[in-house]
Parts: sequence; C-alpha cells; structure tokens
Amino acid sequence: MLMTRVNRFIIFAGLCAVLAPAHAQDDAVLPYRPSVSTPAQLPVPGQLELETGFQRVQPGAIRRDSLPYTFKLAFNAQWGVLVEGEAYVSSRDDAGSPRQRGFGDTTFVLKRAFIIDDATAFGLEFGAKAPTAKDTIGSGKSDYSINGIFSRDLGPVHMDLNLNATRLGAYDAGTGRTQTGWATAFSTPVSDKWQAIGELSGTRRDNTPNTAQLLAAASYSASKRLVFDVGVARGLTSASPDWTLFGGVTLPLGKLW
Repeated sequence: MLMTRVNRFIIFAGLCAVLAPAHAQDDAVLPYRPSVSTPAQLPVPGQLELETGFQRVQPGAIRRDSLPYTFKLAFNAQWGVLVEGEAYVSSRDDAGSPRQRGFGDTTFVLKRAFIIDDATAFGLEFGAKAPTAKDTIGSGKSDYSINGIFSRDLGPVHMDLNLNATRLGAYDAGTGRTQTGWATAFSTPVSDKWQAIGELSGTRRDNTPNTAQLLAAASYSASKRLVFDVGVARGLTSASPDWTLFGGVTLPLGKLW
C-alpha cells in the first residue's frame, strides 16, 4: 500500500516538473528537505515551491507512515510564508489496535530572513499549528513556535543551526508546556549532482525524557528545478523513534510574479 502511494508521488512529481511554467526554468529551487533544520534563506521571490515525499517512523512497536508536504513562497528576499503538514497518515501498532488513517495537522509559518552576505544569513520563523487532524492522529490542540536560524557557508560545507521553542496546546499534567529544540545540519556536494547531508537534532521538555537523533541523507539534483532526496534517521535516546526512513522531492509549481 505504501509503495503504491510512493509510485504515485514519483509520477506526480515528474509531471509537475515537466508542466511547470517555462519562464521559471532558470530559477533554482531551494530545498528545506530532508533535515529537521531549515536554512535562513528564502526561495526565489514569487516562485511557489512544493516539497513532498514519504516517511516511515518506527517508534517501538508503532509504525507510522505519512506523506509530508510543504508549500513555500517568498514575497521578497526578506519575507516569506510556509504551509506544511501531512497529506496522509497511516498508523498502527503490533498490539492489534485498529489502523488510524487520515489527514495530518497543518502548520502556518511566517519567515523573516536577514541576509548578511553571500555566505552568512540569520532567520526567524513564527509558526502556528492548526489541529486539522483527528485526535487519534494529531494532538487535537493548537501549538505556537518560534525558530531562530543561523546559516553559514564554510568553504564547500553549508551549515544550518536551528534553536526553537514550542508552546504546546496538549501536554500531560506535571510536565512542561514549552518544548525546546535544536538541530545542526551540514551538507556538502560530492559531485555535480549529488550532495551529502548529516544532522544532529533533539528536543527537551521539563519532566519528560529528552529526544535526540542522527540523520544521514543524500540529495540528487536532476535539474535546477527538481531535487530528490533519500535518507534515514536513528534515535539516540529511549524516547526517540528507533528509525525513520524517508524520501522526497522539491520542485516549483509556478512563478506567481
């Protein structure tokens, strides 16, 4: 079932790339996938970009498959918006509980980039999560977050450092309501079309176990307008998912202005 959806996603991505407006062909996409962290920079102003793919998370006896997506649009080099979520979620465990299926929660992000020079940028993201998923898939409550970003080119290596805080709408009594998170990603080209990505990330909240994971991924630029990625993440603490497998694509949907 998952492979059928993956095949449909690949066909959809290829069709979108072919059908994208011709005047957008010189405008390269800026992938935020597949790392947890995001770069400070924004995409080409006026170019609507889509990131989508598939993801399998294995936290203990539970297996959660999803089709994440992100729409990105920059108004100029300083301001932009993102809409992200999961187009489909399928979750089940080994205890025989009914499989849960449906649409995921939706997050709206306002982004501000501070470009210092060609190699250095800072960024701020202000996010609000709407509980669009049913309670058996999502939290059923709204969350609010702020994310600080520092991006830097270190020769051929690009670094993205993220520090964030999320005000949770749903939390257990006796636990902290604010969750802090961190992520540091490094990427470097290994050929004209291939790039290697590595990242450490984690979260912390009062009276709950900390999470941490190590991510390794590769991306392939079929063109300036079509970038594929594939990778794996391994949990480093008992509270983290054991494994996460993922793959996806970044492509433009059109030039709006």
